[in-house]
Amino acid sequence: MTDLDLLQSWNSDWSKTKFLVFGLGVSGFAVADTLQELDAQLLVISDKATDENRDMLEVLGIASSIGASHAANLEMLAEFAPDVLVVSPGIRPDNEFLQAALNRSVTVWTDFDLAWRIRDKWGFSSQWLCITGTNGKTTVTQMVETIMRSAGIRAVACGNIGYSILDAIRDPAEFEALVVEMSSFQLHHTNYFEPLVSAVLNVADDHLDWHGSFDAYAAAKGKIYNNTKAVCVYNSRDEISFGLMKKSENTTQAQAVGFTRFTPTPNEIGWVEDILVDRAFVDTVDYADELATIGDLKKIPVISPHLLENVAAAAAIVRAAGVQPAEIAAGLGNFKLDAHRIQLVLEKDGIQWVDDSKATNPHAADAALSSFDSVVWVVGGLLKGVDMSELIAKHSAKLKTAIIIGKERHQVLAALAQHSPGTQVFEIESDLVMESVVGIASSVASSGDTVLLAPAAASMDQFIDYADRGNSFQAAVLKEHGNG
Repeated sequence: MTDLDLLQSWNSDWSKTKFLVFGLGVSGFAVADTLQELDAQLLVISDKATDENRDMLEVLGIASSIGASHAANLEMLAEFAPDVLVVSPGIRPDNEFLQAALNRSVTVWTDFDLAWRIRDKWGFSSQWLCITGTNGKTTVTQMVETIMRSAGIRAVACGNIGYSILDAIRDPAEFEALVVEMSSFQLHHTNYFEPLVSAVLNVADDHLDWHGSFDAYAAAKGKIYNNTKAVCVYNSRDEISFGLMKKSENTTQAQAVGFTRFTPTPNEIGWVEDILVDRAFVDTVDYADELATIGDLKKIPVISPHLLENVAAAAAIVRAAGVQPAEIAAGLGNFKLDAHRIQLVLEKDGIQWVDDSKATNPHAADAALSSFDSVVWVVGGLLKGVDMSELIAKHSAKLKTAIIIGKERHQVLAALAQHSPGTQVFEIESDLVMESVVGIASSVASSGDTVLLAPAAASMDQFIDYADRGNSFQAAVLKEHGNG
């Protein structure tokens, strides 16, 4: 067995260490591909795999078992006797195979653990800017990447965002900065990394079925702060993110910087009316730098309160990484939101049709609902163990109509009946989900209303993913109403 403490570089001797890769999604395949390149002893076990990944494993000569029984997998675990099991982020903590490996004292890593050890592949170590949160983390990650690239820094968004961190490290582009989106699933299993900058944007109920409790979910998010070298970024109006930052380990030398959509106090970045202001990275407490204005966000049609918060968070992160004030406005001017994030699909006859299918939890839906005054709300799906009551009670006055989709609708209906009894309610029973949604919405919406797809739930009960759900909504809107 290799002393794992000796594996601290791409150039370490990985050949004497046995790795079992458990799970073969995007990150799992990147782990297997990387370990094969490092000449490690390797076995892949997964319940399923795409045909492409199966073929690639065969081409690369990587030993694998796909879709075998639990008993067969346990036999392979005993026979192979791995030193390290690298777990994919979707694997739950109570997974039987994972527990069996832990019972055999196998060390568990994630792709982040491996990535941190081989970050010197190109002869230097990229800086890691690490971002998590219940809502907004993808937007902030992409915004940081855009600003840094605009400033001439070789940066890439990676991690939970779709581009594996291991692929980013091995990319011949030799990135100077990795802007790493981290989910609670990934952070739960990860052991060690040292961010230059870390940020928890917010923490609210989500994935409670996976983590088992809100405290466990929050604790996983909080791990991102540990070992931060330069700046810990927190949400000034989110007591939980501030508390996680205060409890972090090995961060005594890091600066704590808050972000807000309101007027910033010293050591914060925030907004003074339409101006983004820095009071954290300045020489004196009574001085402020202007970073940008709302007018710089020219490629974003809907400026929501949550977006302003995200902009302040991104600004704090890039300032911590050394980006100068004059470079931030230019970077923001180049930024465009991804599809399905408070995306204006159509405005016709005074009615806005908005796709925020990415709102897969109540916290995200709250940000969308806060952006509009009179809403025909498309809501429902897989609730992931969270309660809708607080969200509905908060926005009851603006909920003109609720159109319920998805399988887990009873909690939504009960919360509406209790906390928003004046809201008109329709349930969609048809298999033509979005065609039915748009038909009903068209009959009830009037000038000044926003028809808002912000389901506050996951999509996999009726759609492939949130993008499929959003695309279906957009297609139905444009089919019914044309392009304006």
